[in-house]
Amino acid sequence: MTDPTPLLDRNDLLWFRRKLRAWAKNHLRDFPWRHTTDPYAILVAECLLQKTTAEAVAPVYTQFLAHYPDLPALLNADRGALEALLAPLGLKFRAERLLSAATEIRDRHRGQVPDREADLLALTGVGSYTARAILAVAFGRRAAVMDTNVARILERFFGIRGERVKSRCKRLWAAADEAAPNRDVARWNLTLLDLGALVCTARSPRCEICPLAKRCRWRIDLEA
Repeated sequence: MTDPTPLLDRNDLLWFRRKLRAWAKNHLRDFPWRHTTDPYAILVAECLLQKTTAEAVAPVYTQFLAHYPDLPALLNADRGALEALLAPLGLKFRAERLLSAATEIRDRHRGQVPDREADLLALTGVGSYTARAILAVAFGRRAAVMDTNVARILERFFGIRGERVKSRCKRLWAAADEAAPNRDVARWNLTLLDLGALVCTARSPRCEICPLAKRCRWRIDLEA
């Protein structure tokens, strides 16, 4: 997903990284899936988080792993019981997708969650965001993610104009890849997600406490 042509000003990028790393030391949210690097547990978490808030997912994720702690347990799950457990999260097809992905992992990858992006993308219900989140967290890869929170921060701070559907915007994906540091990208991804959720929100952003406010193009333009 990388673009060889730099999109971001180098000085702004270094400052951006430094400020966000400092902010992350005291402000990252705490969720149960953030305490593991187990590929199966991360796959489950990312599938449950699709189109659902982290706060809603947290209790269901804990129950899910208590009932289905590993891939064999999920493969043996009663379909009705699984659907009932996931019902609070909505999206009725979620259980079906998880079971299909589990079957594919068993049949194609000998029961091990794959560590290649192409293989992850071939699993039912796994898109670019989910695949890259798994690569970063479970396998320590330099894999940036892109969602509306990340897109909003990049667009505002760097003055980038993305397409309406952010998840499909190659320009924003390239910017996310370029912005990511070489190490600990899993933590970097969480930092962007949490800043977008807590500070750089879509409506009524809290610019007065934002670590990026001093150089944010969007804020500077508002005050001009």
